[in-house]
Amino acid sequence: MNNQVYIFDTTLRDGEQSPGASLNIKEKIEIAKTLEQLQVDVIEAGFPISSRGDFKSVKTISTHIKNTTIAALARASEQDINAAYEALKDCKNKRIHTFLATSDIHLKYKLKMDRNSVLEKAVHAVKYAKNLGVEVEFSAEDAARTDLDYLCKITESVIAAGADIVNIPDTVGYALPNEFAERIKTLFNKVSNIDQAIISVHCHNDLGLAVANTLEAITNGARQIECTINGLGERAGNAALEEIIMTLKTRQNALNLTTNINTKNIYKTSRLVSNLTGIAVQRNKAIVGANAFAHEAGIHQHGVLSHTETYEIMTPESIGLKTSNIVLGKHSGRHAFINKLEKLGYSFEKVKIDELFFKFKELADKKKDIFDEDIQALATDEFNNKKNDFLKLKLFSVLSGNQEIPHAKVKIIKDGKEVQASANGDGPVDAAYNAIEKVAGIELKLEDYNIRAISRGKDAMGEVIVQVSASNLSFYGKGTSTDIVEASIKAYVDAVNKILRNTKLKS
Repeated sequence: MNNQVYIFDTTLRDGEQSPGASLNIKEKIEIAKTLEQLQVDVIEAGFPISSRGDFKSVKTISTHIKNTTIAALARASEQDINAAYEALKDCKNKRIHTFLATSDIHLKYKLKMDRNSVLEKAVHAVKYAKNLGVEVEFSAEDAARTDLDYLCKITESVIAAGADIVNIPDTVGYALPNEFAERIKTLFNKVSNIDQAIISVHCHNDLGLAVANTLEAITNGARQIECTINGLGERAGNAALEEIIMTLKTRQNALNLTTNINTKNIYKTSRLVSNLTGIAVQRNKAIVGANAFAHEAGIHQHGVLSHTETYEIMTPESIGLKTSNIVLGKHSGRHAFINKLEKLGYSFEKVKIDELFFKFKELADKKKDIFDEDIQALATDEFNNKKNDFLKLKLFSVLSGNQEIPHAKVKIIKDGKEVQASANGDGPVDAAYNAIEKVAGIELKLEDYNIRAISRGKDAMGEVIVQVSASNLSFYGKGTSTDIVEASIKAYVDAVNKILRNTKLKS
């Protein structure tokens, strides 16, 4: 059997379904370009029928990406498949990914269909998509809980109908690794035409087993894995691309499986996705967390200093993480700055680079050392600087102290006009948020607030990530500044803009 494993990245589709995550088209294009540099085999760009925004995203990404297959999701209906095809029409390498639930619980309560009807619908969808002259993938939704004999039957039938790839998802993250391995093994033993298609898996992480189940699947014959950067996705997320890839690389002697991934682009891709979605990577996250290559215990430090392999099974450099990244300062030139942006995975037009370089110089006047994280923060701020934002912070002032009632005043550009508001609060941040709520004109609820230093030293830039909800919508917002109150205000305004934008789209 071929030892090549194909990587299907669904960060822009399933990953964006993470609660609070929201990306505009510009941000999606930047992530897609970085995924292309990472050399994933397939980018699932969206679900075209679901909204005009998703249709436009898939269509736009298709025109920017040349060397990677672009997939569009579609339910097993002609209308969905037509929308997917239209969005992909100008794409060089296109795939329609159609799906239909197959478990009895989904058939009874969601589809209200019997097994024969579902089988007929799946076969028709695959034939219809295949007749459009594109690569076709079929997913048996909730395959991990589907009757195994029926799963074998539907797999054989869609392959006969022309499916190039058949995906076996653990949609609700229910399977144990040995159970999932046996399911894949049974398919290879019982499906007569299985050699005519690639078997894929898409594992969710509800029990923390997504990566383990994926590895078991490919050990037993699956040759495509569906995953996301940083494990983003609905509920507890998906199998994390970086964890699977580095397992295959680090344990290549045991698994004897290869991919096309350029692992030196893993770290910058992880950081880009985290920065643009506003979803922070936990410090102890495998491979890309801040602590992944940190050694605090004395005995570990001694071992690593003596020989890195005593406590490091992979090097920071293997994922593109430089151990020393203080490279810029107030005397650094424009070329060095542009070079750093490119190495971190960002690309901007000349006019934007001019603006960013000016902001870099301003930051360098405040800070002695400029770290990679500082440059990433500047670039992310540029992505978040949207011309069509409903609210833009112009200025703020706060009064606070242990003998003062915290008070904040904000001046915000709203719909092209300056609006000023002031309010008291439990502290300077709470007061500022109360003032912003007055300007926004909607009732807002702060669900979560996190603050951290994104580099090091007392002059470090602060990063604030908030989750704000209103009108049954909830979004993350992020802000950075050397002034933590300003970072907090920027984060809140960012989240409120996402809520206002989506409220307008739904109205």
